[in-house]
Amino acid sequence: MKKSLLNLSLLLVLFLTLGFVPDNNESNYDFRLKNVDGKYVSLKDYPDAKGFIIIFTCNHCPFAKLYPPRFNDINTRYKKLGVPLIAISSSDTIIYSDDSYPKMVRKAKAGKYNFPYLYDNLQTVARNYDAQKTPHAYVIWKENGKWVVKYNGGIDDNGKHPELVTKHYLTDALDALLAGKEVALKETKSIGCKISFR
Repeated sequence: MKKSLLNLSLLLVLFLTLGFVPDNNESNYDFRLKNVDGKYVSLKDYPDAKGFIIIFTCNHCPFAKLYPPRFNDINTRYKKLGVPLIAISSSDTIIYSDDSYPKMVRKAKAGKYNFPYLYDNLQTVARNYDAQKTPHAYVIWKENGKWVVKYNGGIDDNGKHPELVTKHYLTDALDALLAGKEVALKETKSIGCKISFR
């Protein structure tokens, strides 16, 4: 009995230290992860949200590095409409030291991120979402009390040259949902660096 309690206590300490706290929500899409400001963030922190833009990204990936200015713009536009953007790094920091929490903090500060940038050190959230690449975007929407994925995949069709984008996959999905319409293109291929799971 004492051994079981000790093991449980050690497991809890491990979760807290590494930045992940399990969340017993009605769906697997909620989470509670450590932000770059040192605070923990959960979907429950946004009780008035209509939905969320969840983007799996990281520091090291050349393709992911192209997008933070667009993330800032998207969050500025849609947060006031009730759909905030939350970025999550689920990278294996043993392989990619650039994705460590201290370096995430520095990256967010240098890039003047106006959105949460969360540390999924145990990679639990990425697994729950089935995220594959960085960046990999999801739009989730509340339906009958549960979060439902309405779009997942790429953000747009031109990572290198934002001025040449012709297909705005992510924002088209958001605009449709906010207009009360069905998302026409529910899934696209995310292009970027593969998330290496331990």
